[in-house]
Amino acid sequence: MSLEVIGSGFGRTGTMTTKQALEILGYGPCHHMVEIIENPHQLVHWKALAAGATVDWSAAYAGYSSQVDWPGASVWEQTAAAFPGAKVIHTERPEDAWWNSFNGTIGKFFAVFRDLELPPHIMDQFDTMEKLIIHGTFGDFRDRDSALAAYRANNRRVREVIPPERLLVFHVADGWDPLCEFLGVPVPAEPFPHSNPKKEFWEHFGGEPE
Repeated sequence: MSLEVIGSGFGRTGTMTTKQALEILGYGPCHHMVEIIENPHQLVHWKALAAGATVDWSAAYAGYSSQVDWPGASVWEQTAAAFPGAKVIHTERPEDAWWNSFNGTIGKFFAVFRDLELPPHIMDQFDTMEKLIIHGTFGDFRDRDSALAAYRANNRRVREVIPPERLLVFHVADGWDPLCEFLGVPVPAEPFPHSNPKKEFWEHFGGEPE
């Protein structure tokens, strides 16, 4: 199996909703950060990448037909080259909404995670993710202007690199129609998925710290 869909959008742009939607449409399982949390054996590929090694993307994504969210969103240029037949879905949301969501979840987590009582394997996972996502993407990730500069740069780079016919810039508020049209699949009878992202995010770590 090779990736048929590559997600290039940062976390907190509706990636969990997009994962759920892609799986309903038959592009499952869909790789997302939660897959690494739930399947620790996957970390070997991302630890290798963080150490500067070349990664076999077919092995890293074995068993998955689509990918959204970090850490995959940090290597979309590599995977777009490795899977030339895959379509690229770039999730976006308005800048202020993205920053507020990121700052209250991923940004806050990485600012405090070493002080949390996390199992050793989870701590090891996020030590690696800190290298890939935070150090590899942002300057000062707790500074709004710095974080937004990285967000804008990624949005711009995707449009520069991916041909328009291969790319969907997707806002989850638009629901099924643009997604299904882009993928060439029928619109399902069931409602478009919806999640409570902040609440779900912190549930993975025992609740939001004060």
